[in-house]
Order: sequence, then C-alpha cells, then structure tokens
Amino acid sequence: MSSSIGNLFRLTTFGESHGVAIGGIIDGCPSGLKLDLDYIQEFLNKRRPGFSVLSSERKEPDEVEFLSGLFEGVTLGTPIGFLIKNNDIKSEDYSQLKDLFRPSHADFTYEKKYGIRDYRGGGRSSARETANWIVGGAIASQVLKIKDISIHSYVSSIGSICIDEAEANIDLSSIYKSDVRCPIESVAKKMEKLIKDCKSDGDTIGGQISTVVKGLPVGLGEPVFDKLQSAIARSIMSINACKGIEFGLGFSSSKKRASETNDLFIVSKQNNIETKTNHSGGLLGGISNGNDLCFKSAFKAVSTIFKKQETVDNSLRNISYSPSGRHDPCVVPRVVPIIDSLTAMIILDFYLLNKTTKLSSL
Repeated sequence: MSSSIGNLFRLTTFGESHGVAIGGIIDGCPSGLKLDLDYIQEFLNKRRPGFSVLSSERKEPDEVEFLSGLFEGVTLGTPIGFLIKNNDIKSEDYSQLKDLFRPSHADFTYEKKYGIRDYRGGGRSSARETANWIVGGAIASQVLKIKDISIHSYVSSIGSICIDEAEANIDLSSIYKSDVRCPIESVAKKMEKLIKDCKSDGDTIGGQISTVVKGLPVGLGEPVFDKLQSAIARSIMSINACKGIEFGLGFSSSKKRASETNDLFIVSKQNNIETKTNHSGGLLGGISNGNDLCFKSAFKAVSTIFKKQETVDNSLRNISYSPSGRHDPCVVPRVVPIIDSLTAMIILDFYLLNKTTKLSSL
C-alpha cells in the first residue's frame, strides 16, 4: 500500500482510525527553519472533529508530538518523525460492521484486496489519516511563506447553495469567520442551515471548495507526466469523498470557443510579460505562468447516513442495518485545511525540483 507523497519533500504516513496513534515521517525539509509549533497545532485544530455542530462529535485533541528532525525547534534537515495519538475511541460503535459492507464505503474493496480489514472507524480508509497531511502541510507552508507563496481554500458551495465567484468580492481573510469556512457571510448562513437540516434528517450533503495560490513564480511543473496540475490533482483526489477537480475555467471551457478562453499576453507597466485574463488558472503546458493558481474540487455527501439501508454481508446475506457512531453531516468545511496542506506540500516539492533544472539555480 502506497502511503507516501512527494519527491524531494516527501511525507510517508501510518496508522488507523482506532489504532494507538497515527503519524508520519517527513523527508527533505530544508534545515535551519525555526518551526512555529503553535501554527502547526492551529492548522490541526482547523481540521479536527468536534469543532462545531456541523462536524463529527468525535473529540480528538490532535496534539502532535515530534520525535526527530528538530533541535530546539529548528529543522535539522534530517527526517522529521511525528505522532498524533488517538484518544476518543469508541470501537464498540463499529462492532456491527465486522461482517457487513456499508453502502459506498471502502469496506468491500479493502476486504477483497487485502483479505482482511480493520472495520473500526474504517481503519486506514478513514479520514482520520488526513491529520498526518496537516502536519506535513503546516511545515511546508512555513517554508513557502519565506518565498511569499500563500494558499487559500474556501467553501464555495454546499449542495445547490453557492457563491457567484464571478461577481462576489472574496475576502480571503474571512474564510474562518464562519464554521462552514465560506467567506461570504450571507451565503455561509444558508449553507449552515442546509447542513443542519440534513443532520436533523439523518442525511448528509456534499459541496465544492475553491483554492487560490498566490505568489507562485513562473516555471513550476515538469513536462508531460509531472505537470503541476497533475500532481495537485493526484493529491486532492486522494482526499476521502473527492469526486473531481478542475483548473481555471475547468469543465466550462469545453463549452466555449478559444476566442473566449485564450489568455492574451501583454506587457505590464512594470515592463513584465503577463496575461490580460487568467482563464487557464495560472498554468500553461502544466507549468506555472506567474498568475494565481486557481482550482476547484468537488466532494460527495458523506456515505454514512442515519437512515436504515439495505446491504449484504460477507456470507452473501441480504440485511438491513442502521448506522451508529459519530459522523460528519457534511465533510466539506473540514476539508479546507486538508486541501491547503496537500497543495503546500506539492508546491514546495515542485519548488525544490525547479531548483535542480537550471545550472544558474544551483
């Protein structure tokens, strides 16, 4: 099972939802970085369950413990090992799932692939794993901050309620002012009501997240199979419940003519080459062009609903079951810092790779 992401900046993770702990090893972090440990914990707090009525009731402190790679809070350039212990475990809630396959979950595919599965909370297929990604991303983003590169993700739709991003004035500093992580207050309130209504009905709802990366230099991305958007898409599609991703105009560009979508080059007042528009989302030929990198990702509704459903068990019996446990009525708000983290690791990895492509950068 592959559990690593990145080339030069590389995160390898381990752990299951109801095991003793989850954790990881980070290779390739530059030495001499004074880590802001409070910032890492703040990032983890944004993802952890139990932060509001919109999320799962599982209450994990998600306190990270660093085992190696740091001396007096400064990175050594050696592997950074870390642990996040699992505390609020109620494995008995999952005892009924030992032999059955939940609709739209990974129970069936894991058991068929490996011949065994940890049914407690979904084991390694659980979104609990994403806390590891937050640690890697929080460290990567501190390196990127030195280069004035910043990443901003926000909820742009829940169900049919969405921001009109073409007309809205998006204040990126307002993302975390609402529990739903939507920067438009009036829209956020409607989204929160929809999620609460779904929760009251024992159901769940999906949505979309928009991401903007600012400060990228020209030239990040490798030819053909390691295009920047390819790496980002691969990482984002690894998030539980993610069903799609688009860059720039995305799928809507398939309905337009090139005369409507081409980004025309101009010479700026500062005598630099830039484009009049950013329909391509900051990428040309899979390489960053200096504009904001923009993409949107879509997430389905959480598969566990508190309604009776029909399924089968591993003895081929048709059965009905009613789920128990603690689950998100909408996972989308908690995904926001996860996308920021994965994007930060990919961007840093490609930034380091770019330093090896030209003799003048060595």
